[in-house]
Amino acid sequence: MSLRVGAHASIAGGVDNAVEEQLDYGGNCGQIFTHSPQVWQDPNVGEEEAELFREGTAANGIGPWVIHSSYLVNLATPKNDLREKSIASMQAEVEAADQLGIDYVNVHLGAHTGAGVEAGLDNAASALDELDVPDGVTVLVESDAGSGTKLGGEFEHLAAVLDRSDANLGICLDTAHAFAAGYDLSTPEGVEETVAEFDDVVGLEHLECVHLNDSKHGCGTNKDEHAHVGEGLIGGDGMRAVVNHPDLRDLPLVLETPTEDGKSFEWNVRRVKELRGD
Repeated sequence: MSLRVGAHASIAGGVDNAVEEQLDYGGNCGQIFTHSPQVWQDPNVGEEEAELFREGTAANGIGPWVIHSSYLVNLATPKNDLREKSIASMQAEVEAADQLGIDYVNVHLGAHTGAGVEAGLDNAASALDELDVPDGVTVLVESDAGSGTKLGGEFEHLAAVLDRSDANLGICLDTAHAFAAGYDLSTPEGVEETVAEFDDVVGLEHLECVHLNDSKHGCGTNKDEHAHVGEGLIGGDGMRAVVNHPDLRDLPLVLETPTEDGKSFEWNVRRVKELRGD
């Protein structure tokens, strides 16, 4: 397969504008929020803009797209009110994905906030099971940097939710998060070991998407701050090994890199293409 790489695109002015923005980046897949991720708000996508998004996506060969859920969603919470809000938010997102013809909705497991890892994993799995996910849409559980009581930093957490849930779930592996959680991706050898461990613990057949981000902080620090591709502490050798790994190279690579130092999403997309060498 040819390289699928893109970035997070804005829906300002209408979700259909994300298509043109992705093309400006030089991307051919991507990710959106359906609303501000810092608030509880349902997607409000009109049918006309949804049709324009679907048509633009098809006409330009973009895909897959991913919807990233609200940052407020906490599937692992022991608090009933937050749990219900999280489930309702996710239900609205999977329905928006169906409306837009988007394949994936991405979500973090959240934090157990003192309930304990096992209880948090149970809470997350059972919350996912309450969703009525339309055909053609898959919920992706994203790996986490693992700070505090957040779950998803260990591959075992991802495997446990897949095992405990009856839902048809996939996994999104974030390279910056995995690195911060202690999986060394800074060398070709480290990438090989990490991919092998993921396959052993979770199973590569569940991996649907990669959030391709470098890290401003060291391996195992649990600090989540993204850097430009090849310019963080994962570095060029590690990122080159990721984008060329035979078990990862056919997956969509979605960038959530910063816009700073005169470098944009467009710069990072171009950098990935250079590292890939296609």
